[in-house]
Amino acid sequence: MSGHGHKIPPGETPRWLDERRNVDKIYYGLIVLCVGSVAADLFYEKHGHYQIEHLIGAYGIYGFLACVGLVLAAKELRKLIMRDENYYDDDADDGC
Repeated sequence: MSGHGHKIPPGETPRWLDERRNVDKIYYGLIVLCVGSVAADLFYEKHGHYQIEHLIGAYGIYGFLACVGLVLAAKELRKLIMRDENYYDDDADDGC
């Protein structure tokens, strides 16, 4: 059994992400990379067109907000274009 609460089905071999310690390594590695990239922002001169570009981590914040905006927009777009689960199966009963 893995360390984070779910059971592996019988006969299936555990994968490396099934162990909690490996997931933690990825999690903390991403944190180190994010902090490192924001810290690197301190060591070069910025030549931005707008004042907000001179903030520390401005592009990271902009990217995060853009990603959140895309996810929220996709959730709303899904409501407009989503079809029923059996949308393509409705015509299958006509005997063709």
